[in-house]
Amino acid sequence: MKTYARRTDEELAFLYAAGDNKAFDELLTRNQQKLFSYIQFVVRDYDLANDIFQDTFIKAIVKLQEGKYANTGKFSCWLTRIAHNIMIDKFRRHKSEHLFEPNAENDLSHLSNESLKEGNRENEFVNNQIMADVRHLMQKLPAAQREVVYMRYYQGMSFKEIAEITGVSINTSLGRMRYAIINMRHMAKQNNIYLNME
Repeated sequence: MKTYARRTDEELAFLYAAGDNKAFDELLTRNQQKLFSYIQFVVRDYDLANDIFQDTFIKAIVKLQEGKYANTGKFSCWLTRIAHNIMIDKFRRHKSEHLFEPNAENDLSHLSNESLKEGNRENEFVNNQIMADVRHLMQKLPAAQREVVYMRYYQGMSFKEIAEITGVSINTSLGRMRYAIINMRHMAKQNNIYLNME
């Protein structure tokens, strides 16, 4: 009997492509919660998120079976990229939300979330409250900005990874983050919420 627990997602993807269906079951188990959370956070609709989630795995299955998966990075990033493309297609088709595209010349090199990682209890409490406030404000952002903030702060992705997954330049990713922060600060000020996002 094969052991899947010690295999990487990338190895499992190649095993499935070679005909091992149980390898795909393991891939699904490992990735479904994180991927569904990401999709639901971006689209803010459970049923739509479910549809996109199913479409993502169907598309992944087809690509794997056709041998169109290449181990060029993390399998989870590859899946996220597929989900992102499906969401963009749905947004375009339904025109339910206009994606805000800031200009490409933005610099966020001063942005750091190190202050959110301080170890003492008081800071931990304050930081938990800040993150709850940020999550609340993020819900009001345009989809493109909300997606970048989620990938950066909640999934810990680099701007390079975000750019690759969303299919835009690093500058555009940085610009979306910049506008997201500006918008969240504006909303925070209107709601008397103190945010320290330096």
